[in-house]
Amino acid sequence: MSQINMDASMRFEKDTRPLPDLVPDRSIVLVGLMGAGKSCIGRYLAQRLRLPFVDSDSEIENAAGCSIEDIFELYGETAFRECERRVLTRLLTGRPHIIATGGGAFMDPETRAQISKTGASLWLKADLDVLLKRVSRRNNRPLLKQGDPKEILKTLIEKRYPVYEQANIIVESEDVPPDETVNRVLSALKNHFEDTPSLTEDKL
Repeated sequence: MSQINMDASMRFEKDTRPLPDLVPDRSIVLVGLMGAGKSCIGRYLAQRLRLPFVDSDSEIENAAGCSIEDIFELYGETAFRECERRVLTRLLTGRPHIIATGGGAFMDPETRAQISKTGASLWLKADLDVLLKRVSRRNNRPLLKQGDPKEILKTLIEKRYPVYEQANIIVESEDVPPDETVNRVLSALKNHFEDTPSLTEDKL
């Protein structure tokens, strides 16, 4: 069999995975501080729901042609937030995705309004010790390079957690295996969507 035919047979192979119990009609947007597990849990969740996964920071870097760190350094946080807002608006107007956002995305009122209108926000809430343990594994967090990471995270918690509380769904992100957190997320999502009109019903 030629390589072309082999590729074609693979392309049309039937997906034998069981259908998910939950089929969201809108994007699920993961919010929370850096280290909350948005990208990790988002990828697992996307696999379970058979939806595409998108990391908004990666999309911003693709749109800007440089890293998040470079955008902060060269253009400042204001320019970054503007780019972030445009990217998330574009993602939310397409087919349903699992979207992991940066820690400051949900703080923007316009972004929150757009998520509320066309998506479902899910806050992965983690305590300070869990966040500190996770962020210490990477050295590419621009905000944490401005001083003591623990003090910066404490300040961010005080400032941002009252806003994150506005999310549609809240799930504790603890130091447990990802599958355990994903199971909690799926249960919370099922309860939320059972009590929430679909986007089609909203328009009727």
